Amino acid sequence: MTGRGCLLGLLTISALGAGCANYQRGTGTTQKFSTLFVAPVTSVALIPQAQALVTAQLREALIRDGRVTLVNSAQAADAVLQVTLTSYDRAASVARSDDTGLARRFNVTLHAHATLTDNHTKQVYFTQRPLTAERGVFTDSGLVPAEYQALSLLAEQLAGEAVHAVLDTW
Repeated sequence: MTGRGCLLGLLTISALGAGCANYQRGTGTTQKFSTLFVAPVTSVALIPQAQALVTAQLREALIRDGRVTLVNSAQAADAVLQVTLTSYDRAASVARSDDTGLARRFNVTLHAHATLTDNHTKQVYFTQRPLTAERGVFTDSGLVPAEYQALSLLAEQLAGEAVHAVLDTW
């Protein structure tokens, strides 16, 4: 490689490095709150054991994001997030090849509503914002075990939707 090629390579690397020097995570907007309390998820949907799983996934997603600090009580928080699971749907999407009356794959959908409230002024940032998570479930090992395994994936996806709703620009 010639001296000119090395110089061009060094200039390219330094230009790329300088372009990333001011990178910040997120949307670039500042949050109206710095601490958040995530109330335990409630449910009107008929899906057992989902509340604890969704609550845990939601808290983990917010911690991973890092733009707000989670606190353990509503009194210590600047804002409070409440999530209610509203429905759980299952729709057949692929029939079995040996019996078209039986489904091999279902699309399962978990619906929820989220409300975010300023804890000091009681101003509502948003109310009943719809959240949806959908996954495909193959029933080769049985429908009940497949749905049980998919529930954690639905909870993770729903948590991602909630983090986006809470922390990104409304």
